Parts: sequence; C-alpha cells; structure tokens
Amino acid sequence: MSSILGNTVPKGSPLNGNLTERAYQWIRDRILSGETPFGTGLSRRALAEELGISIVPVGDALQRLENDGFVESRPRVGTRVRIPTAQSIRGHFVLREALESQAARIFSEKATAAERDEIRNMASQLDGMYALSSGENGLSRELLFKIHKFHMRFHMTIAEMTECDELCNAIEKNQVLVFNWFYDTAFGNEPPPPGWHSQLAEALASGDSSVADAAMRLHTQYRMTDLLHRMESYFGWDEARLATFPRRARSKNAPAADGGSDVITVPEVSE
Repeated sequence: MSSILGNTVPKGSPLNGNLTERAYQWIRDRILSGETPFGTGLSRRALAEELGISIVPVGDALQRLENDGFVESRPRVGTRVRIPTAQSIRGHFVLREALESQAARIFSEKATAAERDEIRNMASQLDGMYALSSGENGLSRELLFKIHKFHMRFHMTIAEMTECDELCNAIEKNQVLVFNWFYDTAFGNEPPPPGWHSQLAEALASGDSSVADAAMRLHTQYRMTDLLHRMESYFGWDEARLATFPRRARSKNAPAADGGSDVITVPEVSE
C-alpha cells in the first residue's frame, strides 16, 4: 500500500499504479489514518487538485471506495466517509471471527516450527509497538498508521501460512482486517492488554486446533461491545444533524467544494 499522510501530494508524484489506483490508495490511507474521519464530506474537485490529477480517476476511486464500504453517496448530500451501522459493525466482527478462527485452526495443525517462531516474533514485536502507543503523550498519526499496517500483516501472515488461497482471498476480499483498522481509528487507538498478541501466538503455536480456535475467537471479539457502545450516539442520525459531522480542513492549495469555503463539509439537505 502506498501511504501518503497529511500533506498535499505534489503534482507528478511518482506513485505506483494507474491514476485511479493512486487516488484510491491515497483517499483510503487518509480514512484509515483518521485524517479524514467518518462523516467527512469528500469533494471530487478538491481531491483531484490535491492529487494533481483530473476529476475522472478521483470519481472512479470514490466509486470503488463506495463499493468497498468506506464511503457513501446520498442524494442532495454528496459523498462522505461512511458512518457504519450497528448491524454492519456486528457483521464485520462475525465475518472476521469466522474466517480468522478457521485460519487459526489450520495454522495450528500444519505450521512448521519455523513458522510458529515467526508468528511468535511478530506478535512480540507488535505488542512492543502497542506498548509504545500507550505512553503519556501517545504516538503520531503516522506511527499509529504503521502499527495498524503491521497488525494487519501479522494476521495476514497467519492466513498465508495455512497455504489455503481461498481463505486468504476471502479475508482480503471482505476486508475484515481493514474494517477492524477503520473502526479502531475512528474511536481511538487505545492499545490492547499487555502481551495480547503474544498470548494469541502461543495458543496458535500450541498445536491444539481447539485451543487456537478459542484464542482467535476471543481475540477477534475484543472491543466489539465497547465499540458499539461508543457508536450509539451516531446510530440513527437523520439528515438534519449532518452539519454536526466532523469537517476536514482543506489544503491551502485546494479549492473548496463550493468554490469559496475554508472547509469541506457535508452539505445540508434542503427541506
């Protein structure tokens, strides 16, 4: 993933992939980093100016992000970062539990000694990164972004070590790990308990598929209840309250969505 955080992308910046892919990765990175929080209005024209590309690939990228569930378009409201529902949050947790617990069972049965050690080492490194994030001053958005990327890499490595391509593809296609990242970013980066991933790694390396399955189910269910509680105030919002959504300050080099405002906001709906 090509990660660009914070600043305007220089025109002609050498990024991998075509223009639509470039815009897709950049906008998604902003969402996952928390720089563009859920509910934030997205202007195709402003985004195109920031990226230094035409509006067409930006529109295609936003359509792809909508298909993936990261943004939503509403008549007379425009495009904004999607506000998840309680049902969709539960659905992503259920799907992640099903897929990753199966990966845990297969891993525990067939992983080599070297692979078990690799997962232990990755878990220890990840716990160390989270320990740093619990400091008094916290970490920068960029470093938290790196922690989330490594967290996703840890779980994908477990899936890849099952050597079941269909399982890996299902985890990637359904973006169960990415949505976990999205929710975590949206509602704070409170670190998990100390040794959280090392405990999981030991269960996976035990060779007992039942132990591995139970540990992964506990791991994937972590924070769901707390997350739903925090989301309660956002569930069922009507259009009249859209003006209270977070606003993203535009780049000083980018035009505003309406041609003159200092911020990109979600437009109010005409009655």
